[in-house]
Amino acid sequence: MHKLVNVPAMLWVVVAYLVALLLVGWYYYKKSKQLGSESRDDFFLAGRSLGKIVVAGTILATYTGSGTVTGGGNSLAYNYGFWPGVCFMLPPIFSMLVLIYLSKRIYDGKFTTAAQLLEKSYGPTARVYAAVIIALAFVSIVSYQYRGLGYILNATTGLSIPACTIICTVIVIALAFSGGLKTVATTDAMSAFLMVIGLVVGIPFLLKAVGGIEWIMANAPAEKLTFLGGQSWMKWLGGYLPLFFLTIGDQNFYQRIVASKDLKTARFGLMGCLLACVVVMPVVAILSFIGSLYFGSNIAAGQSLIATATIMPLPIGGIVLAAAAAFTITTGDSYLLSAASNVTIDIYANKIKPNATDEEQLRVSRWFILITGVLAYIILQFFPSVLAIQFWAYTIYGAGITPAVLCAICWKRVTKAGGIASMLVGTAVTIAWEIFGKGTGIQTVLVAIPVSFAVIFVVSLLTQPKMEESRARA
Repeated sequence: MHKLVNVPAMLWVVVAYLVALLLVGWYYYKKSKQLGSESRDDFFLAGRSLGKIVVAGTILATYTGSGTVTGGGNSLAYNYGFWPGVCFMLPPIFSMLVLIYLSKRIYDGKFTTAAQLLEKSYGPTARVYAAVIIALAFVSIVSYQYRGLGYILNATTGLSIPACTIICTVIVIALAFSGGLKTVATTDAMSAFLMVIGLVVGIPFLLKAVGGIEWIMANAPAEKLTFLGGQSWMKWLGGYLPLFFLTIGDQNFYQRIVASKDLKTARFGLMGCLLACVVVMPVVAILSFIGSLYFGSNIAAGQSLIATATIMPLPIGGIVLAAAAAFTITTGDSYLLSAASNVTIDIYANKIKPNATDEEQLRVSRWFILITGVLAYIILQFFPSVLAIQFWAYTIYGAGITPAVLCAICWKRVTKAGGIASMLVGTAVTIAWEIFGKGTGIQTVLVAIPVSFAVIFVVSLLTQPKMEESRARA
């Protein structure tokens, strides 16, 4: 097994990319100040004016974050082998198809947050519950973006991972703070192209550095070349379901659909993300699997893909690291901004100060970004790995929000009691199983999400309105 050797020269490529992102953020921040009339829609939905290329880029960059290059497919390939990593492309295939199917209803609804959508079906109390659940899940997702970028800076500078993580916290907060979704979407699109090109270009150079496919076959344990990689079918399934259920109910994707200039543009972006993930996810699996064979236990699972960049030629390795940074930063600022929209729109402007001006709401949003950006860093200290945080965050959203969102869009017989019960029970079961159920060997997602769906169907059927009320509602 080889040791990870820091390559400081690659830092310049990463720094150049980070500077470019910060300059874009500063440009949109100054522009909004010069105009002096930045509205809430401008900040959270980019004025509903995003074009096809930007929409495709921002959806892809939101979907593929640190969870891809340090958790998700990367960690699955490191821990279980090539095929479990490749199969991480299944969630985006199915979830993007579901979102394309739902896109017209989402676009026509023109909601800024998923909690607003839920209020229409389940009432104002449900909106507040949803805002809290979404913010909790999203801040958790932001937390492991910091760790991912920390791994990248560690590979180049040799600074400790905790020190690098603090640097990354500042960068992500600055981008989300600057110009809202316009900044985020633009930097997302820049990053999306860098991601795809950088990771794909890196493969032949990595193969040459380690000794080709023959070296891989000679060094790979037989179990890690099987489809399941030594997992049971239940454990295999549990590796992909959290991401699927997060995505089909994820407020971030709903916001990008609504921010598109028209429905055709939104669908183009969703299909573009699907096709890009079919390329990106297997590439991530290949890089990480080789990293696991080359470095072995000398690195953590979350470092596997990033470590491979250090054995590539300098310019190529730098591009791969910059691409990994692109994954991480764009997802971090997207989820931080989205969480801010929940607190600002669903709690502050809805409950605390209903007559708040756009200027007041934007001020609260930026303060929230600062505060929760720091909170995300604190949350990071309580989880052992990126994958652990990832599964927790995805499951609490998938169980607490997604069933209620899907039924609100697709099922006319869903009731207020059913929706609220599903949100509360789904969240409670997720937390309880994470604390008390781990010893069973059954993953939280396989318990919490079925329970949440069962609750919404059963409670809704038991609380159907009387015939006269149904006619009045119709």
